[in-house]
Amino acid sequence: MSEAAALTRDRFLGGRLTMCQPAQGYRAGIDPVLLAASVTAVPGQTVLELGCGAGVAALCLAARIDGLNVTGLEVQPAYAALARRNAQDNRVPLEVVTGDLADMPPGLRGRSFDHVIANPPYYRPGRGTAARDAGRAAARGERAPLAAWIDAATRRLRPKGTLTVIQRADRLPDLLGACDARLGDMQVLPLAPRAGRAAELVLLHARKGARGAFRLAPPLVLHDGARHERDGDDYAPAVAAVLRDGKDLPTPW
Repeated sequence: MSEAAALTRDRFLGGRLTMCQPAQGYRAGIDPVLLAASVTAVPGQTVLELGCGAGVAALCLAARIDGLNVTGLEVQPAYAALARRNAQDNRVPLEVVTGDLADMPPGLRGRSFDHVIANPPYYRPGRGTAARDAGRAAARGERAPLAAWIDAATRRLRPKGTLTVIQRADRLPDLLGACDARLGDMQVLPLAPRAGRAAELVLLHARKGARGAFRLAPPLVLHDGARHERDGDDYAPAVAAVLRDGKDLPTPW
């Protein structure tokens, strides 16, 4: 995304937030909203989002829970600037740091957080259709391996702090393989588009220094009905409450 790229203004959380996004480039859907709604933060705690993009997940989280101290790290300067603009326009506090998680800025490297969240690129290099827009390509296709994301997140967590990640279901083996002995009490919530359909996304929740056993939760079904049969959305009530009203996502953690 260039600095002069055309922007759209999109509503999130039932219009509570209005976010500028590139018309051509990486555009946030419901994934970062679901990620933000799954975080078990309380007022006064600190949160770091790795790869915050235009700030959708970070701002949804900050808008949902008053009194959080939320920081976003973004490697693409144009997206970092957009996240700052969105925070200012919505009057939601968000610190945005421009930098690479693989070479974290010194001011961020020396800090620790109660929670770290991430929506890493979904596709390995060479997988999926290449995006024409460079910003979209960087957001969708990983440059740093998934293991680097998990390592960077774990390093920034305080003892007993939580890591929450949303990722494609077919990347779950990679995601679990990236989690080492520093993380425990790992829980995975599959997100299925409809009842009887395979999950397409997963949410991973883990705690630094914990020793609880791994748990795989029953899928959370996003849409009502076996197929889309009418105009408009058909989100399940609990999911609609997240997207429209900023409610918590029902999770097992």
